[in-house]
Amino acid sequence: MKPFYAVALSLLMLAGCTSKQEKMKKELTDFIRNHDSVYIPLYKQTTVAAWDAAVSGKPEDFKKAEDLNLKFMALFSDKDKLKKLEEIKVSGLITDSLLNRQLDVLYRSFLMAKADTGKLNAMVRMGTVVEQKYGNFRTEVKGKKLSDNDVEEILHNSKDVKYQKEVWEAQKKIGNIVADDIKKLVKLRNEVAKELGFKNYHEMSLTLSDQDPKEVAGLFDELDSLTRKSFTQVKGDIDAYFVKYYGMKNKEELMPWNYQNRFFQQAPKIYDVDLDKYYKDKNLETLTSDYYSGIGLPIGDVLKNSDLYEKPGKNQHAFCTDIDNAGDVRVLCNVKPNQYWMNTMLHEFGHAVYDKNIDTTLPFILRDPAHTFTTEAIAMIFGRFSSNPQWLKDVVGISEEEKIKIADNCFKSLRLDQLVFSRWAQVMYRFEREMYKNPDQDLNKLWWDLVEKYQMMKRPEGRNEPDWATKIHIATYPCYYHNYLLGELLASQLYYYIVGNVIKSEDYKFQSFAGNKAVGTYLKEKIFMPGSKWYWNEMIEKATGEKLTAKYYAKQFVN
Repeated sequence: MKPFYAVALSLLMLAGCTSKQEKMKKELTDFIRNHDSVYIPLYKQTTVAAWDAAVSGKPEDFKKAEDLNLKFMALFSDKDKLKKLEEIKVSGLITDSLLNRQLDVLYRSFLMAKADTGKLNAMVRMGTVVEQKYGNFRTEVKGKKLSDNDVEEILHNSKDVKYQKEVWEAQKKIGNIVADDIKKLVKLRNEVAKELGFKNYHEMSLTLSDQDPKEVAGLFDELDSLTRKSFTQVKGDIDAYFVKYYGMKNKEELMPWNYQNRFFQQAPKIYDVDLDKYYKDKNLETLTSDYYSGIGLPIGDVLKNSDLYEKPGKNQHAFCTDIDNAGDVRVLCNVKPNQYWMNTMLHEFGHAVYDKNIDTTLPFILRDPAHTFTTEAIAMIFGRFSSNPQWLKDVVGISEEEKIKIADNCFKSLRLDQLVFSRWAQVMYRFEREMYKNPDQDLNKLWWDLVEKYQMMKRPEGRNEPDWATKIHIATYPCYYHNYLLGELLASQLYYYIVGNVIKSEDYKFQSFAGNKAVGTYLKEKIFMPGSKWYWNEMIEKATGEKLTAKYYAKQFVN
């Protein structure tokens, strides 16, 4: 039996510890409350301004977005606040899991306070200039201005290889317009990263987004090994098809502009199935709305606030944005009635249903997807349906006979698309990683070395242009692209889980989820509503019984 004084001392120590815990908990909750009072209204102002600029393309809208972005970044540049968060974090006295998660998110956000404010502001300004140059650029051929949609249609449909080359080279002129700006921006980003104790911006970006750079590198090496043999085989099929299609003598004549899109990031149409014809007379907006409503994830309110069709000056790409983390979710597209834009609509509204259904009773800073690639996974699951014969039957309305007729080539097309994209993602990931390691190297050469190695596509003879700079993501969405491939892995993992455990089917090849509200319920409860209150791999394990794995992607598309 302990002596009385020992028991008393233990009780006093316990009381002291509890007192310290309560004090630290109060300091953190006060910090969050004060932070939110400024952060929440500024967040909405910033997202609205960015949206307005993307839709209008007007310099004054970009200037407003830039000013608010600077103000937003300044919110996280307070060194005293970072010091307070470090003090709370190091104490180890926050035992509440939800508070601890908020502390982790806030701490990583405020780490930028260690960087020079002037450099952070310069990064924003330079980024805005570059984004505006991309947004306002139009390809010009023979005195005619072409949108990105026009360029893609020409590369996809024309058999005139000289005209293809002319259009491809004209589109690449954006590279020379932005390349020097991007190099300066890369060096500035690296300076900021080094001030925070990282080797470069790429390493910092992954680390601060809850990813281990070595783990990501290992995963990409594994996927390279998994897909190389299969891609070599299908690339041979692609080349053989195009040699015949263009009436060439051999595959050595094939050049990058012959592969039906600007970057060979999507599979060319080599199988005998014209998916575009199923959409040319359809309203893609209606198809998208009806489908999501049918699985219990209605999007009427999102559609009302979105901007879906082409207009002068408007951003030519597609994205989804959560304006206020409280239900105002919007999608920007430039819709045309074809399979590409059906895929894009399903993809972007996949992001939208994720954002829209995050639990709004969560603390504000946790009302985000578990990770950026988990929302990509949801978008990808749905985007894949645009070429799924069962989805075409259930949603678009083709006949059973037509479904059976196109089924095999539809699956081949989807598999080809996945393999082509996986190799393109290798180029993007490895280019950015090496560029941030050494931005003074010959980036033009690095780009084409990687294209030749991973996409097995020949560089144009004698070409020495900044073709890497024609891809907008490198400038405006840095160190992000690898998440698309991680998203594809998770998409396959979730797809297999839903088919086997929610739909309870043994047919894993062709499912559409159409009309099955149990799918929407599962996604809402297990993926969407938790937001980012758990670490991403913890969320995945809770939702599927396993941590993120490549085996389902390989099972679906490689093996």
